[in-house]
Amino acid sequence: MEKLNTIALLLTLSAVFSYLNYRFIKLPTAIGIMLISLVLSLLLIFSGKLGLFDISQQASNLIKGIDFHTTLINGMLSFLLFAGALHINLNDLSKQKWVIFVLATVGIVSSTFIIGGVSWVILNALDLNVSFIYCLLFGSLISPTDPIAVLGVLKTVGIPKSLEVKITGESLFNDGVAVVVFLVLLGIATGESEATVSSVSILFLQEAVGGIVYGLAIGAACFYMLRTVNNYQVEILLTLALVMGGYALATALHVSGPIAMVVAGLMIGNHGRVLAMSESTREHLDTFWELVDEILNAVLFLLIGMEVLILVYHTEYFLAALAIIPVVLVSRFIAVGTPIYFMKKVRDFSPGVTRLMTWGGLRGGISVALALSLPQGNEREVILAVTYALVIFSILVQGLTLGSLVKQVQVEALRVLVKKHVQ
Repeated sequence: MEKLNTIALLLTLSAVFSYLNYRFIKLPTAIGIMLISLVLSLLLIFSGKLGLFDISQQASNLIKGIDFHTTLINGMLSFLLFAGALHINLNDLSKQKWVIFVLATVGIVSSTFIIGGVSWVILNALDLNVSFIYCLLFGSLISPTDPIAVLGVLKTVGIPKSLEVKITGESLFNDGVAVVVFLVLLGIATGESEATVSSVSILFLQEAVGGIVYGLAIGAACFYMLRTVNNYQVEILLTLALVMGGYALATALHVSGPIAMVVAGLMIGNHGRVLAMSESTREHLDTFWELVDEILNAVLFLLIGMEVLILVYHTEYFLAALAIIPVVLVSRFIAVGTPIYFMKKVRDFSPGVTRLMTWGGLRGGISVALALSLPQGNEREVILAVTYALVIFSILVQGLTLGSLVKQVQVEALRVLVKKHVQ
């Protein structure tokens, strides 16, 4: 009964905040909900400290009772990744496959070590005493661009189709790769895994490659069943079973559930949509999954805003976050710009692609969820506080200014074209 009441409260707050944002603030829905939730949480904290009215403890207890890591990683994530992959055109994705592959693999690993190494210097300079392996863990959880945050913002800004595919495709795949890298490093940090090349490689292959193969298998099974029926209620139920049952089995098999959901979503959204569904089924399926996506996004961003209620903050944590924000952006610029620089010799890219992919690489709930999964201790406290600050900066600052950057890049590209034409 208590869990039911919590769900009811979260859905009610999400609906009310969504209404307030739509009527008065007019930000992208997810960002508006998070902003209202964050402001309300801060007001509760300050009012409690001033002794005006103290319900911050009750609110804090409510949030502590919600396992954010389990709720997102083992609950919402499967739905959100499948819904995101469902609407990506496989032909468009195929044209950008090498860019996405490099950014989601080499980009994530290089960013993990850059951020981890520089963060180790910064955190220890502030006497926060975080070990190098935990700094690498921080690098791995803050490196991936969150597909949930990215997809939410891209719906509101007009960017070239090829660039949109790069950003969304990368965010969907680098999420799964980053979770695998995080699990490998966490195993080393806790002593559960050996820090040898062979053991790390085996674990990575099992999670990543296993996730791809498993995703293809469950996607193919669902595709076969969709082809043999023509009833949208049954077909929607089959996709629900694919997501919920498929993700649960992936966890039991120790393969990457996030990667499996992306692969399965791409298969159903492309081959399944064309070869196994009627027009009526396609319309109902799209409507259903878009609604699921919107509802879960609203609840997720509400929770992100409310997580501030349970954080422990010191001045040093705030200073560390301020110092690490530019490190994360520079690391993202290097991870994106380096492969694009070399690829430009063999293929064309949209104007301003490096700047847009750097600034459009938003961090979100996945980073917070992974930070919350760290073992209890001082290092977890530091990493969680810094991660939260970076996520808030990413969503509010980068997310709200991405549209302006897109317009600026488009104006610059137009000027270059006019100049060439005049010459």
